Amino acid sequence: MGPLNGIRIVEIAGIGPTQFCGMLLADMGAEVIVIDRRATTNPSALALANAAIMNRGKKSIALDLKKEEGKKVALRLLGNANGLIEGFRPGVMERLGLGPADCLEANPRLVYGRMTGWGQAGPLSHVAGHDLNYVALSGALWYGGRSDSPPTVPPTLVGDMGGGAMLLAI
Repeated sequence: MGPLNGIRIVEIAGIGPTQFCGMLLADMGAEVIVIDRRATTNPSALALANAAIMNRGKKSIALDLKKEEGKKVALRLLGNANGLIEGFRPGVMERLGLGPADCLEANPRLVYGRMTGWGQAGPLSHVAGHDLNYVALSGALWYGGRSDSPPTVPPTLVGDMGGGAMLLAI
């Protein structure tokens, strides 16, 4: 139970902020269904630990979204969902046939949430984005160092989690 009890979110599996956002929504009571790629046959210990944390409280289904049957199942799930969250570069979901227009046709009341590093348009929109890039370009990385030593690499808390996942959840 929680404030989002009765809300269904479909999360397209990814890493970082989208996965963290889904965890936050599940922690607040939403039913979060992760559409995973094919099941991993030999996950590393780190991958298992990360999954145990980030996927807590979530359900999952493995679908091949590049195949028509996988896309049909995804659209059926989205037909009964309140929201979708995804974190691919611009154009990826459209190429899969799961862009906003496709999903809103299946469910006009769906909230389509995108997490991209650099937005949908602009000079960096098709470049992979990472927390350290955002923190460095914003100038916030300056706070992680001292004048007599190189800056330290911060955890992915500022850009990915604080600036990305939490705002997407809201």
